[in-house]
Amino acid sequence: MPPWTRAPRARRTPFAALLLAALALVVPTAATATAAPTASAPSSAQAPTSAQAPTSRGWNDFACKPSTAHPRPVVLVHGTFANSVDNWLVLAPYLVNRGYCVFSLDYGQLPGLPHIGGLGPIDASAGQLAVYVDRVLAATGAPEADLVGHSQGGMMPHYYLKFLGGAAKVNALVGIAPDNHGTTLLGLTGLLPYFPGLGHLITEKTPGLADQVAGSRFITGLTAGGDTVPGVRYTVIATRYDEVVTPYRTQYLDGPDVRNVLLQDLCPLSLSEHVAIGTIDRVAFHEVANALDPAHATPTTCLSAIG
Repeated sequence: MPPWTRAPRARRTPFAALLLAALALVVPTAATATAAPTASAPSSAQAPTSAQAPTSRGWNDFACKPSTAHPRPVVLVHGTFANSVDNWLVLAPYLVNRGYCVFSLDYGQLPGLPHIGGLGPIDASAGQLAVYVDRVLAATGAPEADLVGHSQGGMMPHYYLKFLGGAAKVNALVGIAPDNHGTTLLGLTGLLPYFPGLGHLITEKTPGLADQVAGSRFITGLTAGGDTVPGVRYTVIATRYDEVVTPYRTQYLDGPDVRNVLLQDLCPLSLSEHVAIGTIDRVAFHEVANALDPAHATPTTCLSAIG
């Protein structure tokens, strides 16, 4: 494990304070965009037992076996302040209905906050992803998985791929509004010097937020040596109206086997921002499906929203 991930907390950037504030503002938007989970879409925290009937119409069905058409299971990685269910109430069934075995995990939870993820140290969260992918591969018998992540969930897997052996087990990583190079929060981080001690408090209590800020020790170490690793296909789907991961072009990756996509290039009418693109935007989801099965990709347009 690279030494920069274990730097003393006092040296971590305090800019996460405003990240917390901005993300807290958009969480209610995500809540209104989704519905309550049903029995056909259990949380990954609910381990299947031999007495459970297969959830053939939902996801996290550990009896699911990948088909010839879709030979790799898809692991969905939620964003900050989200969990394995609420982030995926639209995309998970969308992919299941297209014949994929779909799974989602919870990660980065702090004591006392069992249903809110993405707040713990990101290197530790990547370790949780590594364990979960192994579990999915063992259950499905597949040699590789595909990963689809929203926000932090599109960035955190890079640590798994680079430093925890994930490149040998992952075929493709699709990031929806991922903070691959951190975020400046529209430049608001420059105001933190006027609030002494606030940044340090957030850094101590929610290190997963501090890790995501542009220029943090985590982001600097993660991107050192290049954005990608050999053998993995990368897709980034961004929106120009992203108000959380800014500037939005910092979401893009450089390297071989990379496709960077701007949602408005596909559908100029789209007004989706950071939350909507990952939770309800079917134009973005059509592009996710194309990234998972490029051999059978079809054009993504505004009409994809009704497909």
